[in-house]
Amino acid sequence: MASQQTGTTRRRRPAFTQSQSAEQPTRHPAVALAMALPCAVLLVLLFGGWDQMANQAEALVDLIGR
Repeated sequence: MASQQTGTTRRRRPAFTQSQSAEQPTRHPAVALAMALPCAVLLVLLFGGWDQMANQAEALVDLIGR
């Protein structure tokens, strides 16, 4: 028969899963925006998302205007 452990065992978390907030400060939201915005603009231009975004904005304006 298999033996059971009756007590709870504490395991250490691997080093790669532990938070490193003490070593690395968090990024400011403006920096994250500055990194993501050029990528978003490039994707909009490459895949023709401008027309879809204009359609969505027009629908939102119509909805607010009611």
